[in-house]
Amino acid sequence: MLPCAYKSLFGIDCPACGIQRSFWSLLKGDPASSFAFYPPLIPVLILILFSVAWLIRLKFVTTSLIKNYSIFTLIVVIINYTFKLIF
Repeated sequence: MLPCAYKSLFGIDCPACGIQRSFWSLLKGDPASSFAFYPPLIPVLILILFSVAWLIRLKFVTTSLIKNYSIFTLIVVIINYTFKLIF
């Protein structure tokens, strides 16, 4: 895995620390350890899929959906990061 530059510079985890291990675990078919490494991975992946679908102009993905789901994903990432820093 690639080392985290943010953690190397500042000595604390970044908001995305664990995403590589989480994605790798998900690819290996282990969703439980994937969730343990980085809980917001699934919302982030869904946001990426929605964004790609919006870019290729699929009808079911609207700008409003992208905006609202982006806010939701950001909140999930912030909550995860806050818990990681506190505990």
